[in-house]
Amino acid sequence: GTSRKRKYLYGATQREVKDKLTKVRRDLQLGLEPAPENLTLATFAKRWLAGNEPALRVRTHKRYRELLELHVLPTLGRRRLASLAPGDVQELLTTKLASGLSAQTVRHIRTVLRTALGQAERWGYVGRNAAALADPPRVVRHEVQPLSAEQARTLLAHVRGDRFEALYTVALALGLRQGEALGLRWSDVDFETATLAVRQALYRAGGEVRFVEPKSAQSRRTLVMPPIVASALRAHRARQHQERLAAGSDWQDTGLVFTSRRGTPLVGGDVTKRLQRHLQAAGLPRQRFHDLRHACASLLIAQGVHPRLVMETLGHSTITLTMNTYGHVMPDLKREPADQMESLLASS
Repeated sequence: GTSRKRKYLYGATQREVKDKLTKVRRDLQLGLEPAPENLTLATFAKRWLAGNEPALRVRTHKRYRELLELHVLPTLGRRRLASLAPGDVQELLTTKLASGLSAQTVRHIRTVLRTALGQAERWGYVGRNAAALADPPRVVRHEVQPLSAEQARTLLAHVRGDRFEALYTVALALGLRQGEALGLRWSDVDFETATLAVRQALYRAGGEVRFVEPKSAQSRRTLVMPPIVASALRAHRARQHQERLAAGSDWQDTGLVFTSRRGTPLVGGDVTKRLQRHLQAAGLPRQRFHDLRHACASLLIAQGVHPRLVMETLGHSTITLTMNTYGHVMPDLKREPADQMESLLASS
C-alpha cells in the first residue's frame, strides 16, 4: 500500500487548529497543493521568472525582472507567499505612487505581480490572487495631438524625394508600429494585389537586432495599400537598387524594405530624430514616430470609418483598445446614433 504522509498542525488555541484543519481538508478536496510552508515571494518569483524565460520576449522578461527586483521584492520579497494579502499589495502600490513613480509604472508593477501570482494560483500555492484584488492607480492618458489631414499632407509634401519618404508614407497611411515598419521585407509587399503583410517586427535588445512575431495574433495582418503607398514604395525600391549598386561588396542583403545605405536594419531612435527634424523644418508640431500611427487612426475615424475596421488596420487586439485610445476623436460619431434614430422614429 501507499505510505500516508502525516501533516502536523499547531495553533495557540483549539479553535485555530480546527480552522487550519478545515482549510487543509478543503484544499485537499479542491486538489490544491498547499504552498511549501516557508516559500517566500522572492523564491517563488525567481522560479516563475526562470520558467517563463523561453516564452517571453527578451525585452518583456527583462522588464518583468526589473520591476520585481527594484520595486516588489525589496518590500515584499521575504513575505511568505501563502500569507500575502491584497492589503499588502495595495500598500506597496500606494507607497510607490507616493514616492514619485508614474501611475503607468505602478500599474506595470501590479500587472507583473498579478501575472506571477496567477501562476501560483494555478499551481494551487495560493487560494486567491492578492494583486488582482488590489486596485490599480488611474492613469491619466496623454491626449495625443495627431497631425490633421492638412498637416499630414504638408509633411508628405515636405519629405518628397527624401530617402525615408516611403517610410513616413507607410506609417501615416497604414498606421504601422515603428518596429513593424522597420521589420518589413520586400517579400511582404505585393504590388500585383496592392497588399502589404505585417508578419514580423524588428527590435533591438542589448545592441542585438531581433525579428519577432508581431505584438498579438491580431497584429499579423494584411493591409490594402492606397496608391500613394504603392507608388512611394516603387520609387523607394528603385532608390534602394541604386544604393545597392553604389555600396558594391559592402551591401548586406537583408531583404528589408527600409535599410541603411549598406542594406542593414535601421535604428529606431535615428528614424525618430530624422522625422523630428523634418517636422521642425516644415513648421509642424513635434511628434514621436509612433504618433504617425495615431494620425492614421484619427484620420480614418474622422472620415467615418467604422472603429472595427480601424482596429483591424492598426492590428489592435481588442476594439476596446481602439475606442479607449481614440475615443476623444469620436464626438461626432456619438451624435450619429441619435440622428439616425431621430430620422427613423420621428414622424415628419
